[in-house]
Amino acid sequence: QFVESGGGLVQAGGSTRLACINSGVTFSRFVLGWYRQAPGKQRELVAFISKIGTATYGNFVEGRFTISRGTANDTLYLQMNSLKPEDTAVYYCNKFPFEDHMWGQGTQVTVSS
Repeated sequence: QFVESGGGLVQAGGSTRLACINSGVTFSRFVLGWYRQAPGKQRELVAFISKIGTATYGNFVEGRFTISRGTANDTLYLQMNSLKPEDTAVYYCNKFPFEDHMWGQGTQVTVSS
């Protein structure tokens, strides 16, 4: 399973960085993504990054987030800036497309107004 970290309580307009690891996955072999699920909503794709580092983002990101791979390619990051209350959700990482059996617990990000 993937293991996410870095969430917490952030004020609107603030920033935070999420990290994701999975000791059983060779990150360099896969396209990887960040997903999120807000209360009462379906899980949605936030961003994904190709094996060579090309990033694609959901329309709602609007240039505020950056997905990246760690230098050792064993960690996936999501830098989130200019956070909005509507970004409040549990954030997950997974392969892209995701594999159902690989979901972790996620990390909660709460943005206060």
